[in-house]
Amino acid sequence: MELFETIYKRRDIRKFRSDPIPSKVLLKILGAAHQAGSVGFMQPWNFILVGDLSIRLKIKELFEVENAKASENYFGERKQLYQSLKLEGILEAPLNICVTCDRMRKGPHVLGRSSVIDTDIYSTCCSIQNLWLAARAEGVGVGWVSILNYDALRKLLMIPENILPVAYLCVGYPVEFREQPLLEEIHWEDRLDLRSLIYSDIWGKEFC
Repeated sequence: MELFETIYKRRDIRKFRSDPIPSKVLLKILGAAHQAGSVGFMQPWNFILVGDLSIRLKIKELFEVENAKASENYFGERKQLYQSLKLEGILEAPLNICVTCDRMRKGPHVLGRSSVIDTDIYSTCCSIQNLWLAARAEGVGVGWVSILNYDALRKLLMIPENILPVAYLCVGYPVEFREQPLLEEIHWEDRLDLRSLIYSDIWGKEFC
């Protein structure tokens, strides 16, 4: 797919087919993730490939607990709509990937990181975006499960204390790629007008 087409057709996928991802395709996608830019060429990411069903069952339980808490933020029809949404594909997807950030990789002093310490996390997010776009170009879907207790996730995946879990992803061939993001399609939220988000020179000065 052409780059801009891939960007505009990227979706957060929740419904997957069971077909496994061929190793060649998976390594191609992870290779794109590993090509992301990183401050000081720190490359702070790791990728934990979670295929074990017994582990994923426990992670699904973590999701259920946190999702029940999250539903308490809504009331009436909004709550009913929230509870009708499928917000993960932990068991359906053939593969889950936990992307982590090693905050001490390359030592305590990394070029370009002295003023903004969180650039390691930002760099890891760039890697995740590369992964997502490369997957879309290969016809593979990705869904980010953010409704998780990451402290509990860390224990389940035996992630060391100095390593930060950044994203838990469900990855596989989707049932479909929607024309619009689901939350836009069901009018949970509307896409903001781009020009309203652009300022000239200083905050709030209208872009002409």
